[in-house]
Amino acid sequence: MMKRITKKIILVAVALTSAVGWFSPTSAETPKLVQFHMAFLSLGPKWESTTRQERESILKQHQVTALAMLKSGKAIIISSIGHDPDRVVIFILRAPSAAEAKAWVDADPAVNAGLYIAEMHPWWSEDIFKPPNSPPAIETVYLGFLKKGPNRKEGDDETPEIQELQTAHIANINRLAKLKKLVAAGPFGDDGNLRGIFVFRVASLQEAQELCATDPMIKIGRLVVELHPWRVPEGVLP
Repeated sequence: MMKRITKKIILVAVALTSAVGWFSPTSAETPKLVQFHMAFLSLGPKWESTTRQERESILKQHQVTALAMLKSGKAIIISSIGHDPDRVVIFILRAPSAAEAKAWVDADPAVNAGLYIAEMHPWWSEDIFKPPNSPPAIETVYLGFLKKGPNRKEGDDETPEIQELQTAHIANINRLAKLKKLVAAGPFGDDGNLRGIFVFRVASLQEAQELCATDPMIKIGRLVVELHPWRVPEGVLP
């Protein structure tokens, strides 16, 4: 049932020609970043205890709400990542504030009923929108969550060594972008454990892992990466 629901939502996003704004590492000029908001919806405390009939009814209401968010432009895209039980659906929202983005997500019938719980993060990206291909289709890319690594220390970003590594980190991003392997990247804005994202268009998860391993910050353990297959409308990503 879960796979059917998320697949329908993805196809809705294609039909409505929604798209995500991305920070493009191929940009020749310094990009102008805009703040979006990501909501990671994972299975909530009431998922198992809710009867199948009631759950299906609530999920239909959830679908209607998702459609309305896409039509209104509040949601830029709604999609799923792999088969991760911790993060099931991603909402990317165009909201004037974090509080308003959270209010939209909390009003979702499935969140309100406890079938899902939502983890909210501000996310910075270039405001670039592309309609998906027509006829609509889905492609699988690989989404990498960059997280604080075990060798990250408070205030070490002020040291010459880390600043030099940061320069090398950006250079590696540009290198992967020129190879057309890394198609998007962007930082989270809440200074938490999640630092940013990579999006790879490659043949396999293993190839995405190998490319991540070339990052200087990942090499020294200042960053770690968590990779997932991500199904998105074709044509949305550059």
